[in-house]
Amino acid sequence: MNGLELAERYFTAHGLPLIRDSFPEYKDRIAAGLVGLGSECLGFDDEFSRDHDWGTGFCLWLTKPDYNRIGSTLLTAYHGLPALFEGFERVTSEWGDGRVGVFETGAFYRRLLGRPDAPETLVDWLRLQENNLSVCTSGEVFYDPLGEFSGIRRCLLAFYPDDVRIAKMSARCMVVGQSGQYNYLRSLWRHDYFAAQYAETKFCADVMSLVYLLNRRYAPYYKWLMRGVRDLPLLGAFLFENISAMVASGDHEQKRTIMDEICAAVIRELQAEGLSDSTSRFLVDHGPVMHEKIVDPALRNLDVWIG
Repeated sequence: MNGLELAERYFTAHGLPLIRDSFPEYKDRIAAGLVGLGSECLGFDDEFSRDHDWGTGFCLWLTKPDYNRIGSTLLTAYHGLPALFEGFERVTSEWGDGRVGVFETGAFYRRLLGRPDAPETLVDWLRLQENNLSVCTSGEVFYDPLGEFSGIRRCLLAFYPDDVRIAKMSARCMVVGQSGQYNYLRSLWRHDYFAAQYAETKFCADVMSLVYLLNRRYAPYYKWLMRGVRDLPLLGAFLFENISAMVASGDHEQKRTIMDEICAAVIRELQAEGLSDSTSRFLVDHGPVMHEKIVDPALRNLDVWIG
């Protein structure tokens, strides 16, 4: 059983009766689900995930006035629920406290995004990293009659505004081309194998971020980048196969060839979407071309590397 399924079954068996029986006047005002940090929220948990911060538990979200009135009482009642459910019990690590329990909606989002609600301006959106947004849009909401928590979540799930997406993709083109098609080879010429290894790793991480953006999906925490990219419709399987081959290879020339093939595939997708009409094989050359397509003048006037 994965953690998300366990959380929903635990909520249905114990959480929903708790709300209806002990807090009936708030039964249409409390939201419940499992959202946030943890592999189970992404659906990537396995048998190795169960040794820490995994097991029975779910989140309950309240408006600020409701949290001030019943937050502590509800939390006490939550902690009184059975620890063992269907043979599983939650194991909490030193850094894993606070992933489940009772939360004020605005405080929950502020903890993960630095703000209590969805971004309002393009600059606000630009400042938010994909990883943070991936965390906030992970998991599932099981129950939300009031809709406050889900309303913010829907805004985030709608993805970056078009101008912000283009700005971020333009910046990724710059760093992907710079690290993989330029600095990797130059580092090898200098026999600087640390720099070459770093350039390869940076290339992989940033090109995966770029492909997530192509698919209008938020890139998750680095630990799950590769696991998640495989399922993306655009270039996902291709990228997974080629990055796997590249990192497994000890042949520097083969690595460089694979990097060029990946960049060529990305360029074709950018051209197909109408984001770039450049015919250059160097991905860096596509960044400024894309950046000029940003409609908002303030965003367009930012440096192409910002994103």
